[in-house]
Amino acid sequence: MRCHVCGETLEPVVTDLPFKLSQRSIVVIRDLPVLQCRSCPEYLLEDSVMNRVEEILEAMDEETELEVVKFAA
Repeated sequence: MRCHVCGETLEPVVTDLPFKLSQRSIVVIRDLPVLQCRSCPEYLLEDSVMNRVEEILEAMDEETELEVVKFAA
């Protein structure tokens, strides 16, 4: 698959990404499988991964300022 920004190849990597739920609430998902561009900072989440991320985020309490959770498919 190619990067939509620079056209370089995307490669599968595992990383940690933050997601902002509200003005004061951030969830960091650890060990998240993404497709990362070799040349620029762009990344892509596959549909199945994004579906699971949405489930994780929906289950979070927006009152918590910072939550760190491990991705589990």
